[in-house]
Amino acid sequence: MSDEWPPEAVDYVQAVADTKLLLSHRYAQWMLSSPVLEDDIAGASAAQDELGHVRQLFRLLGQQGRDDDWLEGDRSPAEFANAAPLDENPETWVEFVVTLGFVERAAWYLLDAIVHEDFDGLGTRIGQDEFFHLEFLDGRLETLADERADEVTEAMASALPGVLAFLGPAAYDEETDPLVAAGFTDRPAAVLRSSFRAKYDELLDGTPVSLADVDIDWDAPAADAWDERRRRVGEGTVSEEDVTALSGVRNAEFAMD
Repeated sequence: MSDEWPPEAVDYVQAVADTKLLLSHRYAQWMLSSPVLEDDIAGASAAQDELGHVRQLFRLLGQQGRDDDWLEGDRSPAEFANAAPLDENPETWVEFVVTLGFVERAAWYLLDAIVHEDFDGLGTRIGQDEFFHLEFLDGRLETLADERADEVTEAMASALPGVLAFLGPAAYDEETDPLVAAGFTDRPAAVLRSSFRAKYDELLDGTPVSLADVDIDWDAPAADAWDERRRRVGEGTVSEEDVTALSGVRNAEFAMD
């Protein structure tokens, strides 16, 4: 292990790890509700992969002083720093594909931007999994954009503000992003946001759906309204029921040492 990370870097990795934990949970919740068996299988595989990523990130966070029991779920809903769109389980297949696709790509962009030596090799291994997850979700999004354009546009308008907040304020550029200044990442939030939008502009080109038609404030959130620790705006949280499921307390007596 290298030297201690800056406090803002610990929060950054915590947010990615918590988001991946919730991604795994949402994939698992939809595992038997997808339109076809192939989607169920893909979701089950992604859930397992995401949980593996979480274990590796929790290991690094433990080396930075985070308590293992706290990381594993012995905390209140407000102490989770997951991307806001994952606070609730998507209600429809369209919402699932849009929300999980957006959030998973944002989490990958944040992780891929880390250049600290503690992540040498880890980003490559996670990136191999992410390639297949996002290929699956991108393919489903393109199909839905052709078949259910209005529903996709509505789902994007709902998810995008929280995803953009998760990526960080647009005002954080090369000179003002504290993680770039600390040498922990090589790309500021502004670049991650523009890369994210460019990817979906490319992906949706040729479909009836366009990000240009999504009625949101693309410059939000303002830096002074943004919660840096939880990478969001506002006080929303996952539910107590989700925390109970994530912590495994209901069946703790059967846990293997």
